[in-house]
Amino acid sequence: MSDASPPWRAWLTTDTPQSRLQARLGRAWTGWGTFRRNRMAMAGLLIVLALVVVAALAPLLAPHHPYEQDLANRLLAPGPGHWLGTDSFGRDILSRLLYGARLTLMIVALVAVTAPVVGLLIGTVAGYLGGWTDAALMRVTDIFLAFPKLILALAFVAALGPGIENAVIAIAITSWPPYARIARAETLTVRHADFISAARLQGASSLRIILGHIMPLCVASLVVRVTLDMAGVILTAAGLGFLGLGAQPPLPEWGAMIAAGRQNVLEQWWVAAMPGFAIFIVSLGFNLLGDGLRDVLDPKGD
Repeated sequence: MSDASPPWRAWLTTDTPQSRLQARLGRAWTGWGTFRRNRMAMAGLLIVLALVVVAALAPLLAPHHPYEQDLANRLLAPGPGHWLGTDSFGRDILSRLLYGARLTLMIVALVAVTAPVVGLLIGTVAGYLGGWTDAALMRVTDIFLAFPKLILALAFVAALGPGIENAVIAIAITSWPPYARIARAETLTVRHADFISAARLQGASSLRIILGHIMPLCVASLVVRVTLDMAGVILTAAGLGFLGLGAQPPLPEWGAMIAAGRQNVLEQWWVAAMPGFAIFIVSLGFNLLGDGLRDVLDPKGD
């Protein structure tokens, strides 16, 4: 039998790509090969994909309605009918965890599409323009970085009022400074490069250079940082929910579920332990995925 690789694989792995698309697809294929050889990264990817699937199919997977109360079966231990037990209102914990995955994924997605974008814009503008613009923007960034993220989020939620929407806004506001620092550092390394000078000589404006030439170079580092930060975002959201400042009852948010079970943590441990275990697994998945992406996207990494 011939050991020759399929034509499409030879097309992707060629050393002499004939087009920009072929070169990009070839890099993506090489990166995927590196990623899939990392077992821990693949485990993280499977966990994150499982979160997405569970969130999408929660109505089909949940054995009970997440808000359905059954006081006759309150605080039941895990067993047939209620595989993860019930809470103090007789609600099925498994069903609430499955629906809670939707809230967790929503928080992660909203923060991931807001905070990095703000940080990328501020960091690249500060790094490229320099001078007083750099000094002013970085001093604002330093002020945000001077406070612990959870404490600052608590302050914003206290000002905005409790609720899942305000919690997302508070987390996004407190999450952008590290991305600004990374983007600024990347910008400082390339702003005097020859291709930037060539673009400037051709009459490109500062905005066009930042958007078209500098920002794309910063994306890889930000993607890695975003993935690694998602565990912290989940924990911050859970902390706000635990304190009663995030999702409000009866929403099945994992942090709020832990808070509801803390009164029975010694006798009915499953009420608080199950959502805590879910937070642990999902946070671990994002960390493993981030480590794998760092190996693929960061050529300067070890």
